[in-house]
Amino acid sequence: MKANYSRDLELLLLLTESARYTPDLLAKKLGITKRSVYNYLKQLRDSGFLVYNSGNNYYIDRWSPYFRQLFENLSFSTDEARFLNQLLSDVDNEDLMVRSIRSKLERHYYLGEEDDGSHLHHINSNLQTLRAAIAAKKVVVLKNYSSPHSRTVADRYVEPFQILNNGLDIRCHEIKSHKNKTYRLARIESVQILDAEWTAEKKHREVYTDIFLFSGEEQIPVSLRMGQLAHNLMLEEHPHSAPCFTPDGDGHWLFTTNVVSFLGIGRFVMGLFEDIDILAPDAFKDYIRETIRKINGKEEQLL
Repeated sequence: MKANYSRDLELLLLLTESARYTPDLLAKKLGITKRSVYNYLKQLRDSGFLVYNSGNNYYIDRWSPYFRQLFENLSFSTDEARFLNQLLSDVDNEDLMVRSIRSKLERHYYLGEEDDGSHLHHINSNLQTLRAAIAAKKVVVLKNYSSPHSRTVADRYVEPFQILNNGLDIRCHEIKSHKNKTYRLARIESVQILDAEWTAEKKHREVYTDIFLFSGEEQIPVSLRMGQLAHNLMLEEHPHSAPCFTPDGDGHWLFTTNVVSFLGIGRFVMGLFEDIDILAPDAFKDYIRETIRKINGKEEQLL
């Protein structure tokens, strides 16, 4: 018999997978009604999880407070991860939760059938070297970095300054191109710290992700005034936007946030144009005007 919280855990696992699930699909996978799915989603939101709704697809942000706390407090060694994976291999493999957990262990800890743990040890070793280089503000060489984009394998001389995605990626300033780039640790053969200090620290730019899931180096402050409809839909589609709101009387709300692109917030504003006033910046007003101009141009083409 499954534990009382088994269904809750199964739902969490489904919502944290890369795929996006509709309420109908979640209900089918869990063997419950769609109404029950909505009740579970509300309970998760009330408990502090960041449940996103993109169209009719739902998923949970892995940086939800509880997940962040779990990551900070739970750190499996290679042997521990392999031990858990072995224990689960002796359990009924038809169980959805068992298969999901094993899949995540094998993916995140590189526990393939022929893996002896050396690949994960290799990545962790590179990560520790990079941490030391960041602390000392030293230049490093990413030896034989394999780039699928340029289809090359070459040494990269960089100034590492930001660890991303739970230690899977490293943000660096590449000395040759004078550009900030993100590198995958799994594609680095080794890391060598050089006896050379950073010279381009002022050019280092961290990567930010706004509430619309667009990422970039520059943040743009945006201020809107929303009616009740826009306010409610923003919270439903982007629950983590709640701190961005302050009441403005007469059933209206002030909304302020930083974005890295006008695409995400522009799409939202255009969909609820009559219920939203753009307060700032002027560049966003110009963006919306240009978008409307292009829409009018397409409309004329259809006539």
